[in-house]
Amino acid sequence: MVDADQTFVIVGGGLAGAKAAETLRSEGFNGRVILIGDERDHPYERPPLSKGYLTGKEERDSVFVHEAAWYARAEVELHLGQPVTAVDREARTVRLGDGTTIRYDRLLLATGAEPRRLDIPGTGLAGVHHLRRLAHADRLRHVLAALGRDNGHLVIAGGGWIGLEVAAAARGYGAEVTVVESEPTPLHHVLGPELGQLFADLHTEHGVRFVFGGRLAEIVGQDGMVLAVRTDDGEEYPAHAVLAAIGAAPRTALAEAAGLALVDRAHGGGIAVDESLRTSDPEIFAAGDVAAAHHPLLHTRLRVEHWANALNGGPAAARAMLGQHVSYDRVPYFFSDQYDLGMEYSGWAPPGSYDQVVLRGDVGKRQFIAFWLKDRKVLAGMNVNVWDVTDPIQQLIRAQSPVDTDSLADPSVPLESLI
Repeated sequence: MVDADQTFVIVGGGLAGAKAAETLRSEGFNGRVILIGDERDHPYERPPLSKGYLTGKEERDSVFVHEAAWYARAEVELHLGQPVTAVDREARTVRLGDGTTIRYDRLLLATGAEPRRLDIPGTGLAGVHHLRRLAHADRLRHVLAALGRDNGHLVIAGGGWIGLEVAAAARGYGAEVTVVESEPTPLHHVLGPELGQLFADLHTEHGVRFVFGGRLAEIVGQDGMVLAVRTDDGEEYPAHAVLAAIGAAPRTALAEAAGLALVDRAHGGGIAVDESLRTSDPEIFAAGDVAAAHHPLLHTRLRVEHWANALNGGPAAARAMLGQHVSYDRVPYFFSDQYDLGMEYSGWAPPGSYDQVVLRGDVGKRQFIAFWLKDRKVLAGMNVNVWDVTDPIQQLIRAQSPVDTDSLADPSVPLESLI
């Protein structure tokens, strides 16, 4: 049992932190719960920032994890708009930006990630954007609407999930869109060339222009405004706004300064945690985008930057903080919506890890499931405009048993029969 006079501090005002606070209370913890976030908005979910909220289909209030009044009712003390500047492990305190120190008995670091920056001339111009925070989405939503009204051009550096979702949103507003991607297809490292090409075709059909095999070399402007971009081959493309969507880096500065074990960037970066999400300090835990956890199912250390990991990882860390046995082995999961295409992806199949891709359904109609296999064992599955199949896909991944690939490709064979 955890004593009522204990204080649990959560650093990070995102989904992982908010769900951890909720879980502490639902599991019966009656000590102090303090949640510290460096943004002024109370905790929110990130998927709407590049999906429903950005497109204008969802209202701003829809992004928040809890209504503002919930925190008072649950006796969760909020410190918003106040960064944590240091963790003193010996004294078990955190120091805030205004110099205030708060003592903790157990600490959760849910500091998330931050967008990687372009290191080229012109990034200081007013029309250069990132998309990670609600304030970014607030601004970008207005920019896309203005570009649509004025037949303006948006250039996106990076053909990953965020870049493609923003491209779809921008086309919905009527903006002209060019995506510059260094690989031969979008999502190349996630889906491979065949499935990456599917997304290239989807966006091309909706009027997006792709520049593959190149990188931005300069953003050209005048009077502080963006006018064009130049790529590393010397080509120039019109632009009135630029979005840098070249990935995110885990926010590990606090952990590093405190002497916690980290994972190097070559292996994904992040704070090293065990399967219970405990760091190298037994009183400090980490969850969400910043946590590089030993995954008991996949037998590797994995850092996952997706919504489901924050949704499930925060509660798992909270239970571990309470002394419960935790083995965090969720199958990685994410989803995306672009135009009339909706998809869900479960599993982990990085480049070089699989030897076969099996397709089930009608790829031409974009109604299918793709499976990535190694030695006939399913590593990952992506369902495109096919629904209610996440559970059997994840069960196939968990089974780690060889499957008959002909049956896997046959839509008339129930997936459940292959488990």
